[in-house]
Amino acid sequence: MIGARLKQARLLAGMTQRELARALCESGYKVTAAAISKYEKEKSFPTARFMLLASAVLGVPGSYLLHQPETAVQWTAFRRQSGFGKKKQEAVMAYAADLAELQIELHSVLYPDSPPDLPAPVKAQNFQDAEEIAKQVRAAWEVGNRPLDNLVQTAEDRGVIVIGWDDESGQFDGLSGWCGGNPVTVINANRSADRKRFNLAREIGHLVMDTSYSGVDDESLAHRFAAALLVPAEHAFHELGRERRHLDWGELMMLKRKYGLSMAAWARRARDLRIISERCYETLNIERSKLGWRTVEPIEYLGDEEPLRLKQMAQRAVAEGLVAPDRMTQIGVDVWEPEFEQSDSEHLTVYDLLAMPEDERRAVMERAFELAAEEDFEIFEANEIFDDYDEDFDAETITKTADSA
Repeated sequence: MIGARLKQARLLAGMTQRELARALCESGYKVTAAAISKYEKEKSFPTARFMLLASAVLGVPGSYLLHQPETAVQWTAFRRQSGFGKKKQEAVMAYAADLAELQIELHSVLYPDSPPDLPAPVKAQNFQDAEEIAKQVRAAWEVGNRPLDNLVQTAEDRGVIVIGWDDESGQFDGLSGWCGGNPVTVINANRSADRKRFNLAREIGHLVMDTSYSGVDDESLAHRFAAALLVPAEHAFHELGRERRHLDWGELMMLKRKYGLSMAAWARRARDLRIISERCYETLNIERSKLGWRTVEPIEYLGDEEPLRLKQMAQRAVAEGLVAPDRMTQIGVDVWEPEFEQSDSEHLTVYDLLAMPEDERRAVMERAFELAAEEDFEIFEANEIFDDYDEDFDAETITKTADSA
């Protein structure tokens, strides 16, 4: 697996085989791109010196190249624009595979009896199937028909691995696949909250729908699933009515804030459910273009759609001593560690004690107990302690009970 890890590290660094060879030559190690290609395909094996220098050039520890992942990610759907080239695609997949592997590893240690809770793929041949499968996912997740306040964390709580990839170009939307029975999704962290919700819902749709026998475009079915997951048909009818001649942008603004679904997606949802006609939908799109709302809508959804599961598990694993902090930071997972400052006071604080080596801390505590034994302490009556804090406290009753004991 050294070849696969070498390729993954190279892709994460955004380097071609030729660029890696050139960088190694500049570091004093002569190697060709053809040789690196053989290493990655494991047709030949690199020397220890190559591994050491390559890890330094690629910005990973030597142990990274030697680590053997248990399973690989089988990617099933990749949503991006044509300008998002192959090199960028490979970098996204390498980064996501790394974090997915780590998350699966941590989950198996911290939650050994908690498998992912995502329904197995079901055949989806038409839009009605997509609507029904969305209902099944909601039922499996026990969220009913209520608006989903946080789709990312709802999915994470059910075992879906959600990874954020920051792409400022706007050409990447989502990626999904399976890693040893674990669902893996990647969303563009640089999108608005409502866009991240919809993109994640769409990737979940790709995971739970088998569209191999469908005559409908995969993305169209995933779009319909995403809309139904975020806004079930019953809720759309409740909010808009069964039949409308026109929709008001003001009401769509309010619905966006409530459901985290964009105004444009609400208009399409109304068209798909035949609440409005095709002509009405076209009119709304023309109005949206004239108002300049195609790229940025006039109101934001203020929900929090940030993946937190990996960070939370990493923090717990470090706190329990199951993994070293640098194992997390090697692949960009920040772990918070307290920084205790020495107090200016002549008296030690609890933070000063925590910062001390154990032997020194024990000696300080033993000396403190010795000094305390020599001090005279004022004895307080029970009513002096409690009267001011508990209006129902009966000091007289407690005193009589104590005297008779």
